[in-house]
Amino acid sequence: NLQLRPSYLLVGLSGHNDCQKIIQLVTEGFMNNLPRRSNMIRECSVHGYFSDDDLCPACNAEGKFVMSTRERDSMARKLALVLRHAPEKFDLEMDINGWIDVRDIVRKFKDGRRRQHWLRPHHLSAISETDPKGRYEVRGNMMRVTYGHTVEIELDLPSTDIPDSLYYPCDPEESGNLLDVGISPGDRSHVHLSASIRAAAEAGRFHHKDPSIIEVDTARMAASGETIWHAGVTVYLTDSVAGEYLSLVGSDDPELSLLRETWLEEE
Repeated sequence: NLQLRPSYLLVGLSGHNDCQKIIQLVTEGFMNNLPRRSNMIRECSVHGYFSDDDLCPACNAEGKFVMSTRERDSMARKLALVLRHAPEKFDLEMDINGWIDVRDIVRKFKDGRRRQHWLRPHHLSAISETDPKGRYEVRGNMMRVTYGHTVEIELDLPSTDIPDSLYYPCDPEESGNLLDVGISPGDRSHVHLSASIRAAAEAGRFHHKDPSIIEVDTARMAASGETIWHAGVTVYLTDSVAGEYLSLVGSDDPELSLLRETWLEEE
């Protein structure tokens, strides 16, 4: 549905040229508001959902339009609220492992919201399958996020093939204290660790301009009976980490030094 802005209606229709200008302005505005092909989630009939590509990466098929990435991002914010923090906000029931019925989510998201009349369960599957961080999991009619919870849940995520070392970003002023007392979850239900220095640093940049990176000896933790879960593509979870398993990544670490140079160039 094309809606004219008030500014278009104030233009005087004094002649043929003016009419042509108005048509041009309206057409350009309409075309500029259309989602570009690369800003869509599409579905290949053979290889499933893909996003941010004009063609299926596996077979170069055009695929069928599913939703725009703007719609995906808007929906992802609501999913984070429901699946990580406050299912009760939408009167949704979450089980002990963090699962909620997809059909219930769709129904609650659509209730009284005409702008989301298009939403169907397969749209949530598309969001899950195209998320680059692996934040979502869909099994049958159930959906959950794999990490980032502030609600208490019991994890049933994989706990094998854990890397020998994982990494944790922190405020440089707090690093010394963490090395002494260990890492606790804070306002989250679990401590979140990253698979690489880069992943930890990028996560830390959301809160600190120049985060310090702590290395976690997860091999020793596992040998001592501690459980570590693999939650996302680069995210691992554990209940807490004692100080004896921690060491500070040096400021002269090559990977960290390169990242800091990149950050300076971006400023």
